[in-house]
Amino acid sequence: MEMAFNQEKFDILIQKLEVFARKQPSAYKLRVALIAILGYAYIFVILAATLALLTGIIWLMLTSRSFNARAIQVTIFLLAFGLILWVSFPVPTGLYLKREDFPSLYAFVDELSSKLQAPCFHSILITDDFNAAVMQRPRLGLLGWQQNYLIIGLPLMLALTKEQFRAVLAHELGHLSGNHSRFSAWIYRQRSTWYRLAKELGEGGNETSWFIFEQFLKWYVPFFNAYSFVLARMNEYEADKCALEIAGTKNTAEALINAEIKARFLESSFFSNIYKRVNTEIEPPKSVFIEMKAAFIKEIDSTESNLYLKQALAEKTNNSDTHPCLSDRLDAFQCLPKNLEKIPLPNTITASAAREVLGTGLDKLIEHFNQVWYDQMATPWRQKYAQLQESLSVLNELEKKSQKHKLNAEESWQRIQLTLNFKDESSTLPLLQDFLDINENHALANYFMGEILLNQQNTSGLKYVEKAMDKEIQLVIDGCQLIYSFFIKHDDINTANLYKQRAEKHYDKLLKAEEEREYIRPKDKYQPHGLSKLQLKSLRQQLSCYSEIEKVYLVQKVLEHFPEKPLYILGVMRKVASWGEVDTPTKNAELLKQLSDKIEFSGRLFTLILTGEHSDFEKPLSKVPDALIYQTSKK
Repeated sequence: MEMAFNQEKFDILIQKLEVFARKQPSAYKLRVALIAILGYAYIFVILAATLALLTGIIWLMLTSRSFNARAIQVTIFLLAFGLILWVSFPVPTGLYLKREDFPSLYAFVDELSSKLQAPCFHSILITDDFNAAVMQRPRLGLLGWQQNYLIIGLPLMLALTKEQFRAVLAHELGHLSGNHSRFSAWIYRQRSTWYRLAKELGEGGNETSWFIFEQFLKWYVPFFNAYSFVLARMNEYEADKCALEIAGTKNTAEALINAEIKARFLESSFFSNIYKRVNTEIEPPKSVFIEMKAAFIKEIDSTESNLYLKQALAEKTNNSDTHPCLSDRLDAFQCLPKNLEKIPLPNTITASAAREVLGTGLDKLIEHFNQVWYDQMATPWRQKYAQLQESLSVLNELEKKSQKHKLNAEESWQRIQLTLNFKDESSTLPLLQDFLDINENHALANYFMGEILLNQQNTSGLKYVEKAMDKEIQLVIDGCQLIYSFFIKHDDINTANLYKQRAEKHYDKLLKAEEEREYIRPKDKYQPHGLSKLQLKSLRQQLSCYSEIEKVYLVQKVLEHFPEKPLYILGVMRKVASWGEVDTPTKNAELLKQLSDKIEFSGRLFTLILTGEHSDFEKPLSKVPDALIYQTSKK
């Protein structure tokens, strides 16, 4: 189900609600409560009406002398409609831990639950994510009867001390705590339940009865999510207070900082180095989590840690997530110094939370996740290794050839890409410089050149990345990230944030561009295709292979966003027997699949069959100059 909410309207609403909640907190909470109740009111009114109709029909069927077929059909429909409310939410995935196998973990969690007056957990799961979360699964759908799950990522436990981990769990349990606002905890559950309900109904609900809910939920879920957003963010601060009460300010602050540093280390360094081994190793490593444990115990390079911390502190709270940014959370603890340079890095951990809380069971868990990771990676890893060996052979041939002859542009570019894969950046730099001397507007070459120079802390790399972003819109977000990281490393937070904002705006524009390219309508504006004679000749030759085609139109859709990236519309009129045919939709679908699979075209192509349901497209397409590009001769 589509549950998008216009970001601009969303941001405006959040700004208004933040002011309203600050000035009139009680009135704001009352409105949130009324909106929450509205959802239940709609569902139960529909349910009551359904039961009343069902009861009436059954009574008529029992008192009538004969069964009416229509009544039976309506009864079946109403039963199916009633069952839609009894939605079965899927259980979370992960490795379920038994209390008898991990008594220390359960005792640790039980103690926190008791102190925070949080509900006990029916199950605790371990996953391979760097995260921790609580999940409540309503066994009776909207009627409730919550089943509580605690989901813990093993990497997170390996990265933190026991006291830091206590702070993280206290925060998660704080969302359900009875020590603070029960109302906030209730709204926290409602936000999750409504979103998941809409998702489950949209993906697996009964299509016949789903339409009654569809329009309501399309409006209600985004609106409730937006209206309760401010409260949800306040709930994050409340959950942080629970962490402070249980673990203390120092441990809570260090948990947040350590988690940020270690998460970025895993993404930017640890797994990056793991994946590089595919260049030389035919099998994926079988001890990833053992290596991860060792990497966390070994002190991460202080320069690297400081960079990750700077990146985290540079982030600002936004409306894409209810969680406040790191600096806002630390500021709420009153432990954020004016000079961010004075924030100390957490001490190297000597004993992880995983070892202290899981005890001897840790080794079995590491063995399990090592095997899971290996099994998931084995096939794609071997395939990648084989591809790289072929590529390495090609690189060797190109290098031999370059010693005797000058490579053409295509060969030179291939050599550059392969050199980047197999050798260090210093080996690629002179190749890129020579290539750009001849192909100065090559977007990717400029990007790679800029990336290497920025990695060497050379400011001249900025102009190359900027040029790459100007030439190719798909490089803007990556380019902004490169420059953002460069300025963060050089303590220029303001300039770094300008590039972050640029990336965010560009991402929004990309979403809008994709949206206008996902569909076409007869009333859309179209313009000439603009193809060269050579391109048209190639396309016509391909179309001539299909005897069932009568004529073909080719146009461009007029686009608002990134019009330099055209969307071509190929309208195909299929021949239909003069006496009619009985299976037009099937034949249209078969032809469409053949064309989509086999037509070679350099641009983005939207193909539709004009015979049948899309016949209303022929008139607007035919009005575009030179749109008719192919027509079979009439006999």
